Amino acid sequence: MSHAIDVTRPHVARMYNWLLGGKDNYVVDRQAARILLQLVPNYGELVRSNKRFLWRVVRLLAEQHGVKQFLDHGVGLPAQVNVHQIVQQVDSNARVVYIDNDPMVLAHGRALLEENDETAVIEADVADTEAIFGHCEVQRLIDFERPVAALFVSVLHCLPDRADPVGMVRRVARRLAPGSFVVVCQLTSEDAQVRSQVTEFMRGCVGTWGRVRRRCEVAACFDGMDVLAPGLVEVSSWRPGPGESVPASHACQEYGGVGMVR
Repeated sequence: MSHAIDVTRPHVARMYNWLLGGKDNYVVDRQAARILLQLVPNYGELVRSNKRFLWRVVRLLAEQHGVKQFLDHGVGLPAQVNVHQIVQQVDSNARVVYIDNDPMVLAHGRALLEENDETAVIEADVADTEAIFGHCEVQRLIDFERPVAALFVSVLHCLPDRADPVGMVRRVARRLAPGSFVVVCQLTSEDAQVRSQVTEFMRGCVGTWGRVRRRCEVAACFDGMDVLAPGLVEVSSWRPGPGESVPASHACQEYGGVGMVR
């Protein structure tokens, strides 16, 4: 059962919403996001480039690889453009299941994302693979005998180590048919002081949070998979579209890529 929406404490999804120019946020979220921007001045651009990465990836998987089934782990608040809107432009029968356990995300998601019978929003912990795969809506929409794209976009850094985010990704990949895809990106830094400062702030700010990780920890998610070109990169440089610029390197990056299940 969902808990009540807490508007007295910042929330990651609402902070992202504000950074993306949305209106589904509160004063505490905006205050926290402004402090985060002092720690990571390019964080707003990271959030925006991460969203554009998601759009490019799902369009490519639908158009060039014929993927018609998507599991979006930790969807967050609805954006201006969402996964089902992109992939159903390619194939109107494409199916998308959005997964989250935040009450505000679920409320907005069910109002704005469930636009047709091929799209569902389910309540589940993203780390609870058994519950997700066993959910009635997942079983209704997803045929695991055929390729699926499992999305973990900007969600792993929200998960503490005890949730074993790398193990979670690998566990999902093992249950997907050959020719499926796993999409992962998360906040990374190779600077130990930056990792510590941002992690401590976010944990103190929103409570349960994961941590900023190193690039090698993201790479571990893709063990045993074939990584699509250009490999694992800062996401703004993953096949940028016309007019999309690649920003200068910063201490914090959204780092990841796309792996194909053998």
